[in-house]
Amino acid sequence: MKDMKKKLPNFKNEQEEREFWLTHDSCDYFDWSDAEKVVFPNLKPTSKTISIRLPESMLNEIKVMANKKDVPYQSLIKILLSEKLEESKKKAA
Repeated sequence: MKDMKKKLPNFKNEQEEREFWLTHDSCDYFDWSDAEKVVFPNLKPTSKTISIRLPESMLNEIKVMANKKDVPYQSLIKILLSEKLEESKKKAA
């Protein structure tokens, strides 16, 4: 990376640094033209376990559909929810 435009302050802790970046632009401190794209292939989005009540008939239909697609039924539920959310976003836009 090229020389920094401004000198970064020394931070006492992570919270102080976090507060600093909330009010400062990194472009004033770094030349991002030399930045390289980084990929973190092993990172997984944070997920939270929830409990949801579904009619038994609906759950059975989901399980049949998941079996036909050869995916776990809980994964299929996530896929279906994600697709529906995207549809809703597009309609709202």
